[in-house]
Order: sequence, then structure tokens, then C-alpha cells
Amino acid sequence: MIGEPSEKKGVSRFLSFIFGELRRLVAVNLLFCACALPSAATFALGLFGIYSRVSLPLSIALAFPIGGAVAACYFCITMILRDEPGYVWHDFWRKFKENAKQAALPGILCTAFIYAQAYLWGPFLYGGSVMDAGWMIVGVVMLVVFGMVAPFVFLQIAYIELKTKKIIINSLLLAFAHAPRSFMGAIMGGAIWVAFFLLMPGSLVAVPVILLLGFSVSWLLDLMWIWPLVDRQFNINETLRERKR
Repeated sequence: MIGEPSEKKGVSRFLSFIFGELRRLVAVNLLFCACALPSAATFALGLFGIYSRVSLPLSIALAFPIGGAVAACYFCITMILRDEPGYVWHDFWRKFKENAKQAALPGILCTAFIYAQAYLWGPFLYGGSVMDAGWMIVGVVMLVVFGMVAPFVFLQIAYIELKTKKIIINSLLLAFAHAPRSFMGAIMGGAIWVAFFLLMPGSLVAVPVILLLGFSVSWLLDLMWIWPLVDRQFNINETLRERKR
């Protein structure tokens, strides 16, 4: 039944999702990678100094489908959390078409933030540069706050019909009113990426796994913490049940 809690909790619940819904998680991951590839590839060219004056601004412009893709991915993953069967290809593209316009600007801004973080941390992590302790703290705080707030934005875009300004205000309120859960979601969801970048270049051997499961598992870890908050706040499961009657 939709909305009925699983008897499993913690690690056992997470593993049951991974092994029970592996095909759907891989499909979600591949669909997102396909949407993000043009922007990410163009950014990589600029990062390595190849036509950087053109490729870096172009990578931001090419990020316009990323927001819609993230909202669609969140919808597909929360379907798994709600124990609702579905067809990823159909569900993803339906939600992408519904939300691409509204999610475009949040997606571009989030992508620009992530690219800016790559520029901030890259020389420190891989170039041997020394970063001021104050700037390091600011960078870490910015990443944590981003990880706490951004998922609420795309969850609401996927499920709630509100103006973008109201969604952003709601996201800030939800993230900080429920700071322990949103913080844990950010930490758990970001752990994969922190480990990947800190362990480079050795972690590059895991790139095939990242392309298959990295994003979807990261989002699953995050949404397991924050989805119940959004569901309770907006009565999403109850609304969906009523629509099915």
C-alpha cells in the first residue's frame, strides 16, 4: 500500500531498497546522466583549460535540463520509498515534461554552485595549494547548507504546485526547522561524493559504478531522511491515495 511504512529500518531497509529496486535505481541514474552529460562534459573541457572562455559559460547554459531531471529522479526514487510500482522511463519523462520549465532556473543555479565549488576545492585537493582556514570553513558550511536545502526545492517541484519563490521559502523553513534530519540527509547523501573526490585519482576506478548508481544511491540516502518531512507537511501520500479511489 502507498505510504505504509516498511517494517525494516536503518541499514536493512536501505539494503532492501538497493537489491530489491536495483533495476529502477540504475535506470534513474542513467537517465539523469544522459540529461547532465552535455553540461558536465563542456564544464570538464573548461576545467582543463580547453576553450575555457567559451566552454565554462556554455556549460551553465547547457544545464537547463538538469533541474527537471533532478525533480523527475526524486519523484522516481520517492515512488520506491512509497512502495509504489512504476515504469521508470514513463514516470521520469512524464515528470520531466511537467516540471522542466519551473525547475530550469533552480537547476542552473545549483549546477553553477557545484561548478564553483569544483573551482574552489580543486587547487586545494589536487594542486597542492594552501587554503586559508576561514575560506575552508566557509566552503564546508556552504556545501552543507546547499545539501540541506536543495533537495526540498526539487521535491516540492516534483509534487507541489507552488510558485518557485514560495518553494524556496518553504525549503529554507523545512531545512532549518528540521535541521537534524536535513543535516543527516545532506551528510549521508554527500558521503559518496566526498569519498570519491578525496580519494582521487584512485577513486576513478569507481567511475563505472558512479555512472550506474552514484546519483540514485546518493539521493536515496538523502530522501530516506527528508521525504517523511515533506510527506507529512503536504499530505502527499494521503492526496495520492484519494486520487486513486
